[in-house]
Amino acid sequence: MDEKKSFDFWYAVNNTEIVLMPNQHLETFGATVLNYRLVSEMMDSVNQIRVREGRIQAHQPHIITPEAYSETILEGFGEQAGQYVDWLKEHESDIRILQYGYTLKQEAFSEHVITDDLKNVVERIKGEVENGSDPHTAVVQGVDDPWDVCLVKLFWEVIRLSAAPNIRELQKRRMFENENGVPRGVRNEIDAAFAAASRDPSQIEALANKLQRYNLFDEYQDRFFSLVKGRG
Repeated sequence: MDEKKSFDFWYAVNNTEIVLMPNQHLETFGATVLNYRLVSEMMDSVNQIRVREGRIQAHQPHIITPEAYSETILEGFGEQAGQYVDWLKEHESDIRILQYGYTLKQEAFSEHVITDDLKNVVERIKGEVENGSDPHTAVVQGVDDPWDVCLVKLFWEVIRLSAAPNIRELQKRRMFENENGVPRGVRNEIDAAFAAASRDPSQIEALANKLQRYNLFDEYQDRFFSLVKGRG
């Protein structure tokens, strides 16, 4: 990342304020659509305020084991990070790691420009959302460029507030309990992926990638190759 892009990135992060968080946390057992209103002053323009409206598709959070986690995060990290992940593996039964992901729903995106004071626009939009009926709408005051960084910060904050209730709900359904060294939630996810691939051959590659990501391909390879052979 060159110096200018790095500056833009941190400028956006440090100048993003979550004015109004969604009233509900992310769904534990399904996807969540987060609606956002992003308000920002236009560059080099006085009282020209851009309002962006759109949606973030938050994927269902997945349980991920420390061993699989290490495969995804350790590239480029040092020896001490590796030692920490080794500790996580040894204490796997005490660890709760969830993996979240999101997609910007561009088909729902719109923007318009208002001539007004920034504070007035923010307060007016905040009031509209508070009086609305959607519990998954957020209001963000950020920068006009790079504005997508503001949404990443929003999503991170939503995750931070959602993780604890998501974990409690997964615990209630005993999804963290080990089945032959693997959390039940991971086993269920793999079974669902096998079922999807048996119905739709285009999902076989996604199944293989999932097994590799969880470091479970060797365990499931007989079942996997039987599925591939059966599809002919």
